[in-house]
Amino acid sequence: MRRLEGRGTVGDVVAASGLPADEVRSGLKALLESHRGHLEVSNSGELVYDFDPRFIERGTEPLSVRTIRAVKATLTTVFKGAIVVMLVAYFVIFVVLIIAAIVASQRGNDSRGGWGGGRRGRGGFGFDPIFWYWIWGPRWRIGRPYYGHRWERTLGEGDRVPFYKKVFAFVFGPDRPQPTQKQIDRSTLRLIRARNGVLTAAELVQHTASRFDEAEEEMARLLGSYDGEVAVSPDGTLVYAFPGLMASAQDRRPTEPNPAWLRLEPPRELTGNTTGANALVAGMNGFTLATAATAPWFLFPRLGLAGPAAFVGLVLVPLIFSVLFFAAPLLRMVGVARDNRRRARRNVRRVLLGHLYDRTLTGGEVVNERDAYTFVKERLADQVVVFSEIQALLREMATELDADPEELEDGSVQYRFGQIREQFGAADQLRRKLRLEQRSLGEIVYATSDSAEEAADRDRNLFDRALGEGDQSFDRYLPSVDRVDYEDDFELVAFDES
Repeated sequence: MRRLEGRGTVGDVVAASGLPADEVRSGLKALLESHRGHLEVSNSGELVYDFDPRFIERGTEPLSVRTIRAVKATLTTVFKGAIVVMLVAYFVIFVVLIIAAIVASQRGNDSRGGWGGGRRGRGGFGFDPIFWYWIWGPRWRIGRPYYGHRWERTLGEGDRVPFYKKVFAFVFGPDRPQPTQKQIDRSTLRLIRARNGVLTAAELVQHTASRFDEAEEEMARLLGSYDGEVAVSPDGTLVYAFPGLMASAQDRRPTEPNPAWLRLEPPRELTGNTTGANALVAGMNGFTLATAATAPWFLFPRLGLAGPAAFVGLVLVPLIFSVLFFAAPLLRMVGVARDNRRRARRNVRRVLLGHLYDRTLTGGEVVNERDAYTFVKERLADQVVVFSEIQALLREMATELDADPEELEDGSVQYRFGQIREQFGAADQLRRKLRLEQRSLGEIVYATSDSAEEAADRDRNLFDRALGEGDQSFDRYLPSVDRVDYEDDFELVAFDES
């Protein structure tokens, strides 16, 4: 493929390499799994494999990005350790010093001697198992992520999140789930099995809300990862079949995962903690800040402390630490707000997709800008939706799918997304042909004895018959279009976490 600059048919690769066609096909499928690329269909119906000429592996990142992330992770780990030590240690130290200063004031003692000896002798400041249990958690393992209080509510009764994780979340925010590719694929594989082993890019978009070109590239990756096969409908639509995924020892039909409009992204939280946990953390740090700032006038004279060491250790260090402790979440607010704006825009696209698929698949109706705006605004009542945003998103989707725009007398525009209906129809046609849920191929759809004209007529007749059979409104593929729902980020990794 390098000799062909990343683009060519099976015949091109066979001619360039001298390998058998079967080996070339399997090799190209494997290449689709590991490298960025997608499939195209020529006017003659021939499949064209199109890879990035640089042959970039999927999931690869520049060295500079990986280096910055590694350095950031190292510094964060070091700072996290310092935070727990500093916050808890200084909080305890200042509590002890304040009590000592009060006792010294009441006794009229200048505190140059033995204010703490008796209490240490009684073990007042020694190891306290109750305090340690509060800081730690008996069943918590080091390195386990904390995704926030909503995730915490899903845990078992004994899996109590230790306090130090909430301190980290206050400063750095809750841990962000990093699902693996296999975890991400689970939902798509459920979708494929629920739709009898056959899927198109338009159906994948319905469940992921990705761009259509991204969905086509993703379908090419799935083709290589899960031993799929690709077919071309008479109108040139690519349809992907996965026979191997349909073999099952279970009698139950797989349940279809929720579409994109039932998996909206909730706003990202600044800390992920409950209000009570945030108040406790802020109170401890605020106490340290106030005590360090007033120590030269309150603690030092009563305890007889003086000199540079006392000033640095009990004023300068805790003061700088406490200011930075409060500054970190304040600085993160900018990034969280920016991320939430992006999430809100993606949610608008997801809900708009629900309206677009509903209008297109349940009767071939047009999608009007004003109707779409009303639909989205009613379902996203908790966020601001502007008409210009709907217009921009519809134009973007129309470009992706070559939709036909039509300007109305009132100045608004309506679109016909015929390609979506064609893709759903082509998928239904192949499902009826293959009947993978029954492990039966059904009637003959291709014979080597057919001429090119006979093969084309056979495909055309089968396609027309499939479109004429059953309910072609496709409303069985549109669950709950009239409502929306949210899905937390951690739900992708919840199975493995449990």
